[in-house]
Amino acid sequence: MSSVRVLVGTRKGAFVLTADGTRRSWAIEGPLFGGWEIYHLTGSPVDPNRLFASQSSGWFGQLIQRSHDGGATWEPVGGQFAYDGAPGTHQGFDGTPHPWEFSRVWHLEPSRDDPDTVLAGVQDAALFRSTDAGESWHELSGLRGHASAALWQPGAGGMCLHTIIVDPTAPNRIFVAISAAGVFRSDDTGVTWRPINRGLRSEGIPDDDAEVGHCVHRIALHPSRPHTLFMQKHWDVMRSDDGGDSWTEVSGNLPSDFGFVVDVHAHEPDTVYVVPITSDSLHYPVEGRLRVYRSRSGGGDWEPLTTGLPQEHCYVNVLRDAMAVDSLDECGVYFGTTGGQVYASPDAGDTWSAIARDLPAVLSVEVQTLT
Repeated sequence: MSSVRVLVGTRKGAFVLTADGTRRSWAIEGPLFGGWEIYHLTGSPVDPNRLFASQSSGWFGQLIQRSHDGGATWEPVGGQFAYDGAPGTHQGFDGTPHPWEFSRVWHLEPSRDDPDTVLAGVQDAALFRSTDAGESWHELSGLRGHASAALWQPGAGGMCLHTIIVDPTAPNRIFVAISAAGVFRSDDTGVTWRPINRGLRSEGIPDDDAEVGHCVHRIALHPSRPHTLFMQKHWDVMRSDDGGDSWTEVSGNLPSDFGFVVDVHAHEPDTVYVVPITSDSLHYPVEGRLRVYRSRSGGGDWEPLTTGLPQEHCYVNVLRDAMAVDSLDECGVYFGTTGGQVYASPDAGDTWSAIARDLPAVLSVEVQTLT
């Protein structure tokens, strides 16, 4: 029988949750790296025991940790992140030019083909690649060198490159999302980039055709349909059917179209999940009811999934990297909250249970299906 490993990054360490294929009983290991912010904890699709963790501290800086044995032991890898070429500037909160400054790694994206290759999205927004399992890193500087880069500005969490998707059918195609700049696509393995934000409308941007400046919170796609992208923006849930060349809103009947996460069912490319949050100033569920919303039609028509989730006095948030799906026949869905709960559904969202409680605030959730 297959088993499942859920990798959880929190504000005060990492946790590894494991269960067999029934997903009824969970073992919890951690905290690993206690006291450190673990912005992202993930594993290689090629070698599931090769794990990477982004470990960050305001006192001690940024480290990448690596495991070869599924998290039983770890070692820091020595590669440093250094921006290539002239530093340049970007817009700060006050609209004036600010120099680029590296502060942390938000997201790690291991290759589907090579366990030693991994991409890293960092703050201030840039993309790096390692081909030696994190020992050294090289910036894909064509992104930060884009003509629009001086206009990028930080979202509330900083100017972060937080989402990386490599097209599973065309590895030369890479999508990234930046707050607050928007979505960019490379069709030549990261050498050159172009913004793909046509159709996005954002409060505070008077130009409906603005190339950049949009606060995109998360993008997702299904491997069998890589030209169809789903987006949770600062406001609006969006869909593209042409690889990001154009976008249409699919918020439909959601109680709020503000949120952070979006994900797609493992086997049904039209089944999409979001977690609506009250507003950009009230980062908690609408009416204090924690509801995952599912669309089986690719957006527009949404149903609330509530069984097993708190439906009163719930004031947690679900951050942008804190939802994942497994690939078992009955697709499992997982998400973590800023209140320290990790919820799992073994039946594609129909029912939920807390598989961990009282953890530090959850920053990221990834899941590995092991055979």
